[in-house]
Amino acid sequence: MESPVLHHASVLVADTQRALDFWHGLLGLPVADGRPDLGYPGAWLEAGPGLQIHLLELPDPCAGRERPAHGGRDAHVALRVADFEAVRARLDAAGVPYTLSRSGRQALFVRDPDGNAVELIGATGG
Repeated sequence: MESPVLHHASVLVADTQRALDFWHGLLGLPVADGRPDLGYPGAWLEAGPGLQIHLLELPDPCAGRERPAHGGRDAHVALRVADFEAVRARLDAAGVPYTLSRSGRQALFVRDPDGNAVELIGATGG
């Protein structure tokens, strides 16, 4: 039997444009064409060959729950980045807080405007 292959991950957001400012504007994920009218706002982003992040502007059933300060101890999406230091510099310039991976790898954890954790892994991050 062939193993399943990841197609996309969905992230709940309160405001699609604000989320796009982070995911597309700051992290650089391209916006994918062809999202059908699903009856609610959102966007699809390209996250590698055949991979997407779906932003869903829907109520968050976990709203109000306390999240750990370090995103590595929370549900998160992990993305490999070609130039780790350039991404880190963009986060610093934008004043976006993050924590470095506690494993010592070239990786960091950041939260989007809705508190969703994102791990960014450099080429040497394993």
